[in-house]
Amino acid sequence: MSRQGSTSGGTGAGAQRRATVVDVARLAGVSTATVSRVMNRNYPVAAATRERVESAMRELGYVVNAHARALAGASNRTVGIIVSELVDPFYAYIARGVEREASEGGRLCLICCHQGDPQRELAFIELMHERRADAVVLVGGSVDDRTYKAELARRARELDAGGSKLVLCGRPSLGDDVPTVGVEYDNEGGAFALTDHLITQGHERILYLGGPPGLSTAHDRLVGHRRALELRGLSRDPELEHPGPFSRTFGYRRMAELLRDGPSFTAVFGANDNVAAGAAQALEEAGVRIPQDMSLVGYDDVPVAQELRPRLTTVRIPLEEMGRQAVRVAIGGDDEDDWRAPTTGTLRLGTHIVVRDSVARAPRRG
Repeated sequence: MSRQGSTSGGTGAGAQRRATVVDVARLAGVSTATVSRVMNRNYPVAAATRERVESAMRELGYVVNAHARALAGASNRTVGIIVSELVDPFYAYIARGVEREASEGGRLCLICCHQGDPQRELAFIELMHERRADAVVLVGGSVDDRTYKAELARRARELDAGGSKLVLCGRPSLGDDVPTVGVEYDNEGGAFALTDHLITQGHERILYLGGPPGLSTAHDRLVGHRRALELRGLSRDPELEHPGPFSRTFGYRRMAELLRDGPSFTAVFGANDNVAAGAAQALEEAGVRIPQDMSLVGYDDVPVAQELRPRLTTVRIPLEEMGRQAVRVAIGGDDEDDWRAPTTGTLRLGTHIVVRDSVARAPRRG
């Protein structure tokens, strides 16, 4: 029987067992430590020994798995990314950018999901520190809590002392005295531009829907919305601001409630595209046409914005590029030119409106 012909329990008779480092070491007549040195090329090995190991790897069909090596602790070339939700496209696209940039640099990307729990987030940072990750990327808005921020700053200093970096991706700085790097986007500016676009179309009564109170992302978007109203000479009406989760369910339920009494607004600003999608469903069920009867906009430009009918006008955030830049500002890159400023500190990316089909001129009153 060939050396790869042994079966593995649980996979059915005749299934081949994948060769391991132990198999390679046995065939080559060396220790597993020597096999590891040959694979990692991090320690001198005699040419004859190296040839025996490589020959055994070829005979067994053994494929070196860089991810497995990193998980086994043979390398600290790891980048950690901590997000709130994996199913939310906002986080998923940033995570994809982090993973691709890390992979191109030969690093393993570990993704953790804290589900909105700041204590889980802190625990994951501790875990990444223990794994000696090159960088730990925190994605999304942060809560305004003094104790939490102090704990986060302490962990940033611990990472820095160990040669790693805490990367704040789409969240505010912890202060000049805290050793972090960051990637942010013009969150407030995007909301300002989108509200101004609605106003130029004649909309003066704009419902602002969604955005959890106390979350930095939601706060900045609402500030941009209010600033546009003020600069256009429109009074802010607290009854037109309805904070809530960044979720499709919230957008649907709150919009359905507001439509029961008859809308006092001509346009809806969904705090993100998911909220806008929920609002669109409620409007359709109530027989309110978009954009003829009600204009609708969102924020983020995730796939649902183009899937809606009519297609959604929104603000585009370069999500995947944010993920890539988060790795670059922490670790740097081999392709940096001498004339280019070093990728340290905080990098700010721009946002812009994507005009589609969901906005029309405001209906005439009376």
